Amino acid sequence: MKTRGSEWKAGIAGCARRLCMALACGFGCALALAGDMYKWQDEDGVWHFSDRPPAAGEAFDTFEVPAEPREMVSLRRVGSEREPTYVFFNHYHGPAELEVHLAEARNVRTEPALPARFVLPGQAERYLVDLRAVDARQGFRYRLGYALVPGPPTMALPTDLDFYPPFPAGLAFPISQGLDDSATHSTPDSEFAVDIAMPEGTPVLAARAGVVMDLEDGFHAAGKQQQRYMNRANHVRILHEDGSMAVYAHLQADSARVGPGMRVPVGTWIANSGNTGFSSGPHLHFVVQLNTGMTLTSLPFRFRLRGGRVLSPDRAQMLSGVIPLP
Repeated sequence: MKTRGSEWKAGIAGCARRLCMALACGFGCALALAGDMYKWQDEDGVWHFSDRPPAAGEAFDTFEVPAEPREMVSLRRVGSEREPTYVFFNHYHGPAELEVHLAEARNVRTEPALPARFVLPGQAERYLVDLRAVDARQGFRYRLGYALVPGPPTMALPTDLDFYPPFPAGLAFPISQGLDDSATHSTPDSEFAVDIAMPEGTPVLAARAGVVMDLEDGFHAAGKQQQRYMNRANHVRILHEDGSMAVYAHLQADSARVGPGMRVPVGTWIANSGNTGFSSGPHLHFVVQLNTGMTLTSLPFRFRLRGGRVLSPDRAQMLSGVIPLP
């Protein structure tokens, strides 16, 4: 899904401004601002609250701070009121495609002409759009809209779409929703996702080597209320060398064993399975995606089995692990 936003601006110097953000996020386009907090009382009876535990030997309690998603792209305005420039920052630890357009405009010209698309490197900031009045003697107004999609844009499908099962050898779990089931996988970014029913706490392994683009680790709740829980699934997104990305979702809170920007070999224990976000029970949501030009598109794939065999997860069936637990 895309991260979207807009900024509205009116006048020249001294006129009112308003900033409004509207986010539409799915698996992998937001980070969580949350975590466990520590509470303790010192010898003087003063209570302390911190995201770090007290010194060794002091008794303390912990409590959860509810997580809230935040956008994966941010912008700031530099320059003068008459000649503003917009600077965008990509919070992903990998490339992402940004589209900028004028949602409203009066007496405004831009450089470059909008709409325009840009590819931002991971964790990078770029000066992208200059705005000027067509007639400098008059006021101007505009509303700048933008959207961000993770991954390098491409229309070339990967040649290898075989992945290892994302859990250790010696374990076997049922695929509860396969590629041909659109019960809850009805959008382009999830059409070819699979759900694997497994107990909470099961090790989740990287099905292919790559770079961790982003992760969520701070959500603790789950439920069937789509509007409330859709953007609150813990997940890890890994970018592969061919530009495809694997998303492992509904992970257990505080279980991530990797961090953004890390290179992980195939079989790396990345987190534990869980039951967070829009979910009716413990399972792992696994999907392979490609940015096909400002659109996250899920791709049909197969699982590698022992003896060189492959399995198409196109229906409900049992799946056995192949990679030993690290």
